[in-house]
Amino acid sequence: MEEIIIKQYVIFEMDSQSYGIDIQSVQIIERMKSIMRVPKAPYYVRGVMNLRGEIIPVIDIRRLFKMDFQEATDNTRIIIIRMEDSMVGLIVDKVKAVVELEATQIEGISNMQGKIDSNYIVGVGKMQLGEDIITIINHVKLIETAFNIQE
Repeated sequence: MEEIIIKQYVIFEMDSQSYGIDIQSVQIIERMKSIMRVPKAPYYVRGVMNLRGEIIPVIDIRRLFKMDFQEATDNTRIIIIRMEDSMVGLIVDKVKAVVELEATQIEGISNMQGKIDSNYIVGVGKMQLGEDIITIINHVKLIETAFNIQE
């Protein structure tokens, strides 16, 4: 019998599109907080925030994905991602849910054309009920690119 691999994803919304990020990397989800601008940081790095005494850089996903500017709302959240021994915040329009997807529900992206760099995308998840499609984000690549980290 073949083993079914199921992963959980935190689903967030940007411009009415759904994106997913592997829950294993999500440390916490915070409401919008004050963010201090960092001189000479790239445009999409909003700045840094203080989370319980830890200074965390924050990336504005809207800016990184070249989406139109939108004011923060009551739904705006910062998804805190843990990467090895550091954390990074990702500002998103809205966090919707946590979903489980089987590996068979995720397709590659060889034929996808869109606003976002395909390097940031792992694949596209299809929900079993309805027509919902979730773009699964490669947060490691996204963060490496945002901070220009070379392997």
